[in-house]
Amino acid sequence: MTAPTPPPTPPFRDPHLPFAKRIDDLMSRLTLDEKTGFLHQFTPAVERLGIAAFRTGQEALHGVAWMGPATVFPQAVGLGATWNDDLVRRIGEAVSKEARTMRARDDRVGLNVWSPTVNLLRHPLWGRNEEGYSEDPRLTSAIATAYTRGLRGDHPTYWRTAPVLKHWLAHNNETDRDTTSSSVRPRVLNEYDLRAFRATVEAGAVAGVMPAYNLVNGRPNHVSPYLREHLRTWTDEDLLVCSDAGAPSNLVDSEHYFDTHEEATAAALRAGVDSFTDHGTDSSKITARVRGALDRGLLTEADLDAAVRRQLSIRFRLGEFDPEHDPYADTADFDTPEHRALAREAAEQAVVLLKNDGVLPLAPGARVAVVGLLADECKLDWYSGTLIHRSTPLEGLYERFGAEQVRFAEGVDRVLLKTGTGTFLHVPPADDDAPGEARGAEGALDPALLAGRTDLPPLTTGTAGTELALVDWGEDVLTLRAPDGRYLSVAEDGYVRASADQPGGWVVQETFRLEPHGNGHLLRHLGTGRPVRVAADGVKVAASDDEDPEVFELVVTERGEEAVTRAAAGADVVVVVAGNDPHINGRETQDRTTLRLPDHQERLLRAARAANPHTVLALVSAYPYAVDTEPLPAVLWTAHGGQAAGTALARVLAGDVSPAGRLPQTWYASDADLPGLLDYDVIGGRQTYLYFEGTPLFPFGHGLSYASFAYADLAARVGQEAVRVSFTVTNTGDVTADEVAQLYARAEDPSVPRPRRELLAHRRLTLAPGERAEVAFELPLSDFAFWDVAHGRWRLEPGPYALLAGASSEDVRLSTTITLDGEPAAPRPVGEHGLDAAGFDEQSGTEIVDRAKTAGDAVTPAAGRTGELLYRGCDFGPGATGVSVEVAGEGAVEVSVDGGATAALSTRTPTPGPYAYTTLTAGFTAEGVRDVRVRLRGALRLAHIGFSG
Repeated sequence: MTAPTPPPTPPFRDPHLPFAKRIDDLMSRLTLDEKTGFLHQFTPAVERLGIAAFRTGQEALHGVAWMGPATVFPQAVGLGATWNDDLVRRIGEAVSKEARTMRARDDRVGLNVWSPTVNLLRHPLWGRNEEGYSEDPRLTSAIATAYTRGLRGDHPTYWRTAPVLKHWLAHNNETDRDTTSSSVRPRVLNEYDLRAFRATVEAGAVAGVMPAYNLVNGRPNHVSPYLREHLRTWTDEDLLVCSDAGAPSNLVDSEHYFDTHEEATAAALRAGVDSFTDHGTDSSKITARVRGALDRGLLTEADLDAAVRRQLSIRFRLGEFDPEHDPYADTADFDTPEHRALAREAAEQAVVLLKNDGVLPLAPGARVAVVGLLADECKLDWYSGTLIHRSTPLEGLYERFGAEQVRFAEGVDRVLLKTGTGTFLHVPPADDDAPGEARGAEGALDPALLAGRTDLPPLTTGTAGTELALVDWGEDVLTLRAPDGRYLSVAEDGYVRASADQPGGWVVQETFRLEPHGNGHLLRHLGTGRPVRVAADGVKVAASDDEDPEVFELVVTERGEEAVTRAAAGADVVVVVAGNDPHINGRETQDRTTLRLPDHQERLLRAARAANPHTVLALVSAYPYAVDTEPLPAVLWTAHGGQAAGTALARVLAGDVSPAGRLPQTWYASDADLPGLLDYDVIGGRQTYLYFEGTPLFPFGHGLSYASFAYADLAARVGQEAVRVSFTVTNTGDVTADEVAQLYARAEDPSVPRPRRELLAHRRLTLAPGERAEVAFELPLSDFAFWDVAHGRWRLEPGPYALLAGASSEDVRLSTTITLDGEPAAPRPVGEHGLDAAGFDEQSGTEIVDRAKTAGDAVTPAAGRTGELLYRGCDFGPGATGVSVEVAGEGAVEVSVDGGATAALSTRTPTPGPYAYTTLTAGFTAEGVRDVRVRLRGALRLAHIGFSG
């Protein structure tokens, strides 16, 4: 009797076939309903074909996040401060290995990782500054490329993880982030915002992108034509576009860009969104919208096929269909000694020495006072994993100098809260055997879903109050901590308990504000927005301001300055550790309002300085501050450095490691130097080191060392396709140290505004005393080009270019000038093509908006202003006798040439809608090459200006 013949292996299971053919076969086997299911973040299994369920998205910005214990590396802005591509690549490798290892024991851990963030750090008040690498597109792309290469792995076919870049595009504000529009002129779009994404995608280790919540030029990023016009032209690989959470629904609910969710879903899918992250794990709403769009003829099955193919392409590359051939299937590297050492190395390399008058490194045997609100903290952020190891600055200094040599004062204000009846708030003792765990103690697929503890007793009142540690984090946002280290928090039942290990959560439940009221203060809980009241069964938040809120008297038993003064007085050196809590005042959903250090921490700094002139300020923060450094002998900055932060800072202070971090963004001297948060025109607004004309507190690329370095032998050779630049760097100090050699360029005779200087290349070197190394870069000529708005393309302008080599954007040690051949400027052929409104050279009082919902730009006056546009070098040839404007809305357009004719055109009645354009004409005379000026008034959109003759 012969055995039955096994069914043939379907082609999509054949590892010897190309992925494209295997995907073709699998697509042919999927039903329309099955394809529809693939469009949600949580893709169900197709059991009849043996296809497993799949989830897009795994946070991994500086370690595997939200899934429990993992190695925690420095924040992304700290990785940017290392200026070390190789280090960041190794970190990407470690993170992806831990993701693979964690997935083997928990299939909730995804391999489609949503990182890195390549949004440029254009504005230092952006709440998510911690997530980006730099204000410079080339440095950002270099670090992002390194991280994605590490995440991807080096196998030619299979990927260890599949990284998705966040957040496409021009996204630098949390304030009204889902309804604000970034007005991005073509030069800024191409030279700045797209550049970081493009170089990283072209490097070949990117699986996709995530559109941002905001709009760009009046159009939501989730229906952006740039996905098709730019992103997908940069690579032959399939790129998976994953929506941000809830953003598909925003197209209707908050942005009101479409009338129905079926229209919005169809538009996003056709624009290039492949995976819809919406309504959590519930895919039913998205699939119903897709079916509705199909029924209405808004989508075709071919539209779905394109998106499903892209997801399958990622899954095949991740080895899902070839487990026996997947080289990463048996990865088991988790919390290894190598990963711990790498976390410490990264934290050390991220430390930036901003100023040093000789007090650092600390002398052997020095008596050190470490003080400040972050002196004994190892803070995590929203995208951190759970710490396995933990090191605070205090612990690091204890380890390095010995506990007997180190004194500590946190600097909190010690307070009692007295009620109107004369009793005090009291924290009952906790049951040590309570089974609950504080928020954030365990990983969760979405930490926003973690609830506060209700197993602990709520606060009460009594004659013996509990002394609380009060910290004012700025803007009167307070935390209150019980003596056992737990923070006062409010759970869903409304009671106030000492229950949280740290402030945290999507809506932070551990912050309060004292508001003057009568003869005392209301204690308002910021998470609920409600005041605290005292009830018979415990302290809780009131249902409203009218429900008998308690009026408290704040009794201060000790000011933080007093403890700091005591600790500082007997020390050789004081280290004040100041900065931010990443969950408070400057985080996702909340921008900062000022560069200033919060007043509480300024008080501590002044007290330390008054008690001991040898005071070092160590800023541990997710963003820059504007501080008065003049009276301080030394200042350092590091981002929140992950699990090894304290050890790393102590080793740098002690001189075991020479600091070599460099600032990845400009540190401005005051708020007055900042543009508006929503001003995305880095050229016109003179923003970032590229265009800023003021004097920064510390410039881009700045960072000092315990060694000194000499630069010499600058040479440049211009070739047919590239410029080769070389110079030498010598360690002239007496310790082994790293130096970050930086090369900038500047167009010396530009026809349009160009950067004051622009980073072209960098390299981090380790040099022993007396050691000399040559640094050489091969720079494509395209690196010197700019976006020519007159002709809508890149152009290399002929003429002289300065090459500047040195230790920062302002610390230039060597310079030379090269002359490049290129394409001379040509006037705009306006007689043939007219003028696209958004292709201006200069503007004031305008915003770029969407010409239509699918594509194109128009220009409108900013609210309450007269808009002005300038177009240089317009060639009218033998002459023009008429002008036409395409406009929508209601208002007036005035077109003029310098020293010549002016035409005024206006709509007699409003057009039917913002996309209903009409053409207005008028007589107009001009000849030769002239500058054209346009004025706009009213609720008008200008799309195009034409000339006839």
